[in-house]
Amino acid sequence: MQVMSSANMEMAGKATSGRLIQWMNKGAPYFFIAPAAIILLFALVYPVGYMITASFFDWRPSQPFSDAEFSGLSNYIWLLNDEGFIESFFVTVTFAFTVVFLEMVLGVGLALMLERPIRGMSVYRTIFILPMMIAPIAVGLVWRYMYNPQFGILNKILNTLGFENVPWLSDPSWSLFSIILADIWQWTPFVMILCLAALQSLSSSVVEAARLDGASGWSLIWYIKIPLMLPVLIVTLLLRLIDAFKVLEVIMILTNGGPGLSTEILSLRIFKTVTDAQELGLAAALSNMLLLLVLVITIVMFAFNKVRETRQQKLKAAAEQY
Repeated sequence: MQVMSSANMEMAGKATSGRLIQWMNKGAPYFFIAPAAIILLFALVYPVGYMITASFFDWRPSQPFSDAEFSGLSNYIWLLNDEGFIESFFVTVTFAFTVVFLEMVLGVGLALMLERPIRGMSVYRTIFILPMMIAPIAVGLVWRYMYNPQFGILNKILNTLGFENVPWLSDPSWSLFSIILADIWQWTPFVMILCLAALQSLSSSVVEAARLDGASGWSLIWYIKIPLMLPVLIVTLLLRLIDAFKVLEVIMILTNGGPGLSTEILSLRIFKTVTDAQELGLAAALSNMLLLLVLVITIVMFAFNKVRETRQQKLKAAAEQY
């Protein structure tokens, strides 16, 4: 009986230790991500939740949030009926999609050009990267001096070529183009760096096989390199779109949203709502609208990428069957 009892106790101890080890193995991933989850909770979830809550109140900077008056959806209703918000929304969308499209085209083109083994290529790469390393406020000041109607270098070049001065920042028909040009100059190197890294990571055997099959330079780019770069291009496009919707400093220095509302994007309107109108609840509602816009774009991009990956897997499976 004592032998059986000790044997049972030993088996029970082994079962308990086995369950403990199994529980530790299952809980280990959660234990390791717990610090990041806690930081994410306080650094992201709490501020976003606070902003969403504040958007339903009539809140002023002169009063604590506990004294703010609940206003329901009035902030959102007011925004949807505000012509200034509607115009700022379309200015934001026009600015973001225009700069990102042109930056993607120029960035991919520069990456393809700098991929080639040219003498002094490291110097060229450094020169092209420099604009991205300059602070946005400094970029705004530099371009403001260049756009100056009296002693700006751009108008001097136009005068030398026999053209009249262009009101870069004072004419609504030119102001949006002017800030688009400044943003392209600063952030095209970002696209170029990611695309260049993607090109350098491509399998050389695939490229060489295409060349042996008689693929020309343009065919190699359109049918081999671009499709293989597509995952990086999608991520780059998404990052630049998100960042383009948040541009503030350069536009504030160049035009401060003017003339009129021709260059007032949503991020600048949020800033003015807080500093000038001093309506924190309305600014929170504006921020939520901008967040929703960026979230929709992000979901669409991820859905497109998922559909593309699923289609590739199906094509690969069909090819393996044959």
